[in-house]
Amino acid sequence: MNIAIIPARGGSKRIPRKNIKEFCGKPMIAYSIEAAQKSELFDKIVVSTDDDEIATVAQYYGADVLQRPKALADDITPTIPVIAHAIETLNMKNLHSVCCLYATAPFVQPKYLQEGYEKLKSTQSAYVFSATTYAFPIQRAIKLKNDRVEMFSPENFAVRSQDLEEAYHDAGQFYWGMPEAWLEEKIIFAPHSTAIVLPRHLVQDIDTSEDWVRAELMYKALYENADTK
Repeated sequence: MNIAIIPARGGSKRIPRKNIKEFCGKPMIAYSIEAAQKSELFDKIVVSTDDDEIATVAQYYGADVLQRPKALADDITPTIPVIAHAIETLNMKNLHSVCCLYATAPFVQPKYLQEGYEKLKSTQSAYVFSATTYAFPIQRAIKLKNDRVEMFSPENFAVRSQDLEEAYHDAGQFYWGMPEAWLEEKIIFAPHSTAIVLPRHLVQDIDTSEDWVRAELMYKALYENADTK
């Protein structure tokens, strides 16, 4: 038995009501629910929330709702305890795997959810999560200090880009995990985990108003007048 848990608290500060704000014609959370449904992987799709309006929208799009306690719905609560709480509360029998699917992931695609699940089974990892490559070598990153430029790694100034090791970052879409990994609150970014690498054009953090505008432009360029999702 597999379940998807979508954490969606009501107190977003930088983009108010972000989880249910309209994005290209639908509430943001609808994209995650629909991707989970289309993947045909889940016996149950659950939205963990402290917010009645989010709960109503989630149910409209076909998800179940789990009431999240206020203690797990503030600005500083990390994701893993929220997923652990949902697993413990649901107390489902024969639970094989749990996928944390973010509510603000309009680019998530069923095929990558399926690839993540297959990789979780085949590699026996604690977690399998979505990642993508950095567009620029991180070894040649710079910082501004007192309005002057410094390299984080000056020894790499003359090294060709193609000779530097490729680096990856969390794509912020989905995190498959074994139930015991969530319950033991194992960290995700560790050797017991592996990743599904997404193309960069399907990855966009949405934390600011500028991010939101960029994401909508990307979505329209990808999907308007095209049956690709």
